Amino acid sequence: HSVGLSDRKLLLVTDYINDNIGTEIKISDLAALVGISQFHFSRLFKKSVGISPHKYVIKQRVERAKSLLKNPELSVIDIALLCGFNSHSHLGKYFRQLTGFTPKQYRN
Repeated sequence: HSVGLSDRKLLLVTDYINDNIGTEIKISDLAALVGISQFHFSRLFKKSVGISPHKYVIKQRVERAKSLLKNPELSVIDIALLCGFNSHSHLGKYFRQLTGFTPKQYRN
């Protein structure tokens, strides 16, 4: 009966996600990082963190966007792309889901 990823493996995966937040992050890459199948990885990750790897990545991207929105020099589209979203509406959808605000409302 497993309890999730080891602390070392979880740290490896979360560091990788944070270091690569602006790029496409595939479950297959995360699973390969810790040397297990995608299915097994997803189950163990969810046991460890409480949410699926996909939701975790989205949450981290929104957190990064929140900190970048404090910089008035950056446009919302630039922030979306820097955080790994493919458009500002893609960012807006998840940003609203997680914060209750649009990126523009949050910035103001």
